[in-house]
Amino acid sequence: MYDDILLPTDGSHGMEKVIDHAAGLAAAHDATLRALYVVDTASLTDIPMEASMDGVSQALEREGESALEQVQHRADEASVETDLIEGSPASEITAYAAENPCDIVVMGTHGRSGMNRLLLGSVAERVVRSAPVPVLTVNVDNAE
Repeated sequence: MYDDILLPTDGSHGMEKVIDHAAGLAAAHDATLRALYVVDTASLTDIPMEASMDGVSQALEREGESALEQVQHRADEASVETDLIEGSPASEITAYAAENPCDIVVMGTHGRSGMNRLLLGSVAERVVRSAPVPVLTVNVDNAE
């Protein structure tokens, strides 16, 4: 049923649970796990001009590489391909799913509600609403 599973990661606490779920799904379907990290360039607009943009960009890329290594390490039984791109996370995840062979997106969600969701938004919610393929969300709030 699934040949290619897209796993967007931000490297945050709780991603282990999402990685394990996606890797299990990939193993069950003999699918390729496509780990994706989006360097959030929109967040760079809040950085003071005196900060070195190159330094910040390199730090964000290192963060992304570390998150992708975490996926490769935890999903060692699955065939894993990794990509690191820049942009707005929700938009880039949706575009990636449309432009690459992806049958499903497996991603974490923090389960925010009320004012927190209104103020912070939700990448997962935006992906669910606009992805061209099914999206499976895994709640990371109760992760070990």
